[in-house]
Amino acid sequence: MNTPFLYSLDNKRYHTYNYYLTSRFGEKVSRISLNGGFTCPNIDGTKGTGGCIYCSSAGSGEFAGNKNREISEQFEEISRKMGEKWDTPKHIAYFQANTNTYAPLEKLKRLYTQALACPGVVGLSIATRPDCLPEEVCDYLQELSQQTYVTVELGLQTIHNATGEKINRCHTYEEFLNGYEKLRRRNIPIGVHLINGLPGETPEMMVASAKAVGQLQPHLIKIHLLHVLEGTRLAQMYREGKVPLLSLSQYVQIVCDQLEWLPPETVLGRLTGDGDPKALLGPFWSLKKLVVLNEIDKELLRRDSWQGKKLSS
Repeated sequence: MNTPFLYSLDNKRYHTYNYYLTSRFGEKVSRISLNGGFTCPNIDGTKGTGGCIYCSSAGSGEFAGNKNREISEQFEEISRKMGEKWDTPKHIAYFQANTNTYAPLEKLKRLYTQALACPGVVGLSIATRPDCLPEEVCDYLQELSQQTYVTVELGLQTIHNATGEKINRCHTYEEFLNGYEKLRRRNIPIGVHLINGLPGETPEMMVASAKAVGQLQPHLIKIHLLHVLEGTRLAQMYREGKVPLLSLSQYVQIVCDQLEWLPPETVLGRLTGDGDPKALLGPFWSLKKLVVLNEIDKELLRRDSWQGKKLSS
């Protein structure tokens, strides 16, 4: 199907992760979510307690492996389950739960090495905080990135510090920029996470976050939807009527507005979020991921728009 967007072989008008990985590795690549048993500095009291208000006890790793098992055992179990759905011989090992550089360097080396030794693994994705990147860890990540495909994914969520305080993020936008620069100057591919629908944010604020991150020209961006999970502080706020949730149509409009300001070369690792269905309190339309993605496709087509269009106009 014809599309005006360069980085696409189908009807997509944005740079999908699948397009990038298939182009790089010659075939479809799956992602295996692993749990290294990490915590966070805004959980253990170093910078705060309780974690971000939307994080469950799993630390955003609901779909990751069992932290009580060895990395190789987690990988085997999850890849076997995924094999029932997708038969992909190549994999990205994704350290997802909590802050995956928040440990002594020797532990990081051991876990990352174990993951890279798993069958078919062609790279690592490491989710972390921008304030948990000591120089020695960055030096090691640089070594790894020269040997294999490594993406370090930073949880920014928003550029607005007032919102950061509301969600108990416990780091500032300025700290994010400092961590980003540590990785950038070492030529380590960087991913950035944004969340749409955070308490008190307007669509204009969400687009401003995307524009600011786009100007940094990261390798990858993941756009998430704020969803409410049972057992989180956000759940209590939601029950008290303090957190209005975005409708599907609102979310689609915001995402398309954001995409228009992102560089075409930047990979979109995600355009929506999906929480544990058993714990989800809302919005329930988020459970229909394909519907959300189809609505984004339709809106971009209706606008005759695509990722980065406003950068060239």
